[in-house]
Amino acid sequence: MKKIFFIFFTILFYFYNFQTQAIEKIAVVNLSKVFQNSSQRMIVIKELEKEFRDRALELQNIEKDLKNKIDRLKKEKNKLSISESKALEKSIFLQKEQFANKAQLFERDNRRRQNEEKDKIIEQINKIIKSIAKKDGYDVVLDSECVIYLNNTKDITEEVLKQVK
Repeated sequence: MKKIFFIFFTILFYFYNFQTQAIEKIAVVNLSKVFQNSSQRMIVIKELEKEFRDRALELQNIEKDLKNKIDRLKKEKNKLSISESKALEKSIFLQKEQFANKAQLFERDNRRRQNEEKDKIIEQINKIIKSIAKKDGYDVVLDSECVIYLNNTKDITEEVLKQVK
């Protein structure tokens, strides 16, 4: 019986000791700060603005033209013949549909491209974090925004920021 207790406590002590040593070095990093201050992010924002500039201008022109037609219809409704009024109303209706469709496609494409570029930047940041963790021997790296409190942790945000820029 003593042997069983001895073996049981030895195994229990071994697992307890193993677990306390397994998560010995923990680091935290503020991912949103790193992402927001990334020079790559600023470059991507400018590239995407340039990429979508023509489509945005086209939408602005359609919107301006549509507004002019609506204003004309309001001002000249009584002066226009019934057929002219109906033709203008139909033109406005079709242009509103065209604008809505183009705006929806623009938003979808813009959001898709932003997500693609964001994923690339995050992948680059993750590689940097992993290399720092391996170099400095960290067992775990957590996002500081997801952690309320951890004792004996090192914040590697500034180190990551230096390498990202």
